[in-house]
Amino acid sequence: MNLYRGKASYSWNAQRRAGRRMLLLTLTIFLCWTASGNAQQGSSTQPSAPQQQQTPPAQQPDQSTPDAGGPGGDNGVIALPKKKEKEPEPPPPPEPKVKNPPELNNFSLRVDVPVVTVDVGVILEKTHQFVPNLKEPNFRVFEDGVAQTLTGFQRIQAPITAVLLCEFAAKSYAFIYDMRNAAYSFAQQLKPDDYVAVMTFDMRTQILTDFTQDKRVIAQSLNSLIIPGFSETNVFDALYETLDRVSRIEGRKYIILIASGRDTFSKITLDKMLAKIKATPNVTIFAVGTGQAARIMSNMSGPREMDYLQADNQMTTFARMTGGMAFFPRFAGEMPDIFHTINDTIRSQYELSYKPTNAKQDGTYRKLRVELVDDEGQPLKMQDEKHKPLKYDIIARDGYKAKQQVE
Repeated sequence: MNLYRGKASYSWNAQRRAGRRMLLLTLTIFLCWTASGNAQQGSSTQPSAPQQQQTPPAQQPDQSTPDAGGPGGDNGVIALPKKKEKEPEPPPPPEPKVKNPPELNNFSLRVDVPVVTVDVGVILEKTHQFVPNLKEPNFRVFEDGVAQTLTGFQRIQAPITAVLLCEFAAKSYAFIYDMRNAAYSFAQQLKPDDYVAVMTFDMRTQILTDFTQDKRVIAQSLNSLIIPGFSETNVFDALYETLDRVSRIEGRKYIILIASGRDTFSKITLDKMLAKIKATPNVTIFAVGTGQAARIMSNMSGPREMDYLQADNQMTTFARMTGGMAFFPRFAGEMPDIFHTINDTIRSQYELSYKPTNAKQDGTYRKLRVELVDDEGQPLKMQDEKHKPLKYDIIARDGYKAKQQVE
């Protein structure tokens, strides 16, 4: 009897435990089904907001953990990210603009490549006519005896910039008459685009008129010369001062020196004068001697005649060193032809350019020599219509001074 009771009690307890398990399982299934139904109902039945009502701000999802454990529920609409459209390639970045500091100004760098320009005139000895139609292969340029390769060649005919430097001293009237005649002859052959200044000298230098294109101003300045002040003629000082003035002007310049060439009390010596001519680039001197007829008529002899011969030699040297010419007319009728030749020589020239093989900027004086050759490299020979040989002169500067490194 006791055994039976023990077995019955055991069977009852087992049934109670099985019933509890079944109840817990049923309750768990019910809770899961209920939660799933609520989630589906919330996602499918979202009330639409009226059009006039503004959209409320999005609610933050509830991240709290349920009491019974398990994942938390999502209380909002799931927003799917949009696919990004392919963005256009950005433009290349602009070039950086470099700006100097306030205390530093802009600057430019210039590299000087030495280029030598030589103006060459080819004149027939008999007629003093310019020889045209020469080509680049007909010219050869030597610097200190070394042949140079030409990099530029052209024939130029341009307006001139000239200084009319006249001797006006208390000498014989024949000297003053020749000077006036020569100056007027030069002024009459000027063109409208030419710039000319007029200077006179005796013991001192005087500027009558600055550079002008008006021929009337030049004529008025020459007419103002009435009575000279001194009998001395300091031609070295006057020419030195003129070279110093024209060296500040860009381009090619010309000095028409009309004087006897005789120097008396100049502070500048002949050696300094020659050095100044060598150091002044782009200047050509044309010399016209005065008083030639008076010297012949007076039968000069002795030291005075030697002084004038030396003066002629000095003026010829000044012209030759700069590529010009010197004339010593004896009659007034020669003046128009002389200045016609000067004008043709100035306006019609060949311009040669080259890069010297000696590129050192040491300030040394380089000797120049220009030759004319034919197609076979032989010295060029000219003939007239009757096949007679023609002699010609090559008018060019005999040298130049190289730049200094510090210049």
